[in-house]
Amino acid sequence: MNGKKDAAAKRMQKQNFWGWVFFAPTLAGLLILNIIPIFQTIYKSFFQTGAFGRGNRFVGLENYARMFSDGQVWQSLLNTFVYTLIEVPASILIALILAAMLNRKMRGRSVYRTIYFLPMVAAPAAVAMVWRWLYNSEFGLLNHLLKLVGLGPVNWISDPNIALVSVGIVGIWSVIGYNMVLFLAGLQEIPGDYYEAAEIDGAGPVRQFLNITIPLISPTTFFVTTTRIIAAMQVFDVIYMMIDRANPALPTTQSLVYLFYKYSFIESDQGYGSAIVVLLLAIIMVLTVIQNVAQKKWVHYN
Repeated sequence: MNGKKDAAAKRMQKQNFWGWVFFAPTLAGLLILNIIPIFQTIYKSFFQTGAFGRGNRFVGLENYARMFSDGQVWQSLLNTFVYTLIEVPASILIALILAAMLNRKMRGRSVYRTIYFLPMVAAPAAVAMVWRWLYNSEFGLLNHLLKLVGLGPVNWISDPNIALVSVGIVGIWSVIGYNMVLFLAGLQEIPGDYYEAAEIDGAGPVRQFLNITIPLISPTTFFVTTTRIIAAMQVFDVIYMMIDRANPALPTTQSLVYLFYKYSFIESDQGYGSAIVVLLLAIIMVLTVIQNVAQKKWVHYN
């Protein structure tokens, strides 16, 4: 009896050992690339940084006082929220519709799934260059199509009134495939018995979608919504590559992360840049907490 217990204990110890071995690289990556930099950024936000990272001078809350009185910060925060409101709902709705369509038996389903997912694996620089060509006010494809129907050219990425919407469209196009794959995984977890019972009761496709699909896919919707809001609040690459520094629309399109990049790496004011990132971190944490509290009322776990 004791021999069996000893063997079971040794087997458990071996499993625990190998569990930690496989978990260690992920833990090390989180510590080195995420957790430690967070505390370093918070620490640096209380300093005025010197050249080449030397000669840092402690200034307390001076960077935060400057930040809260800086109009650029509030404009960038507004831009970030507007971009999030443009990208997240549209990308989720379109991805859910596409996932529902591609979840049915149809010819070429795998090809369509691959095509929709391709923007997610494409290089951001290549995506930005293609869309800059499409948006070009003189010889871009979109303005060429408008010309064919008798409409004048539009300054898609240089008009301050519509530039952020144009950037948001690129963001939507880029993440639809990723969201769609997640929704497909959620849809395939729904038992077919529910739909068969609904058909017997006389429910049509629309009622089935609203009363069965939407509630049962709500955990996936919650996950996608949470992760997309976090990602959208950190938008930088598409703005950086599509809106150059001489663009008149830059003030109405730059995000908080773009402003952080500007102060930290262009103006070498890393202390102030760190304070901006801390503000963004606090906002994302608050939004995430709100979503986790609110999900108890609309997410249905089976």
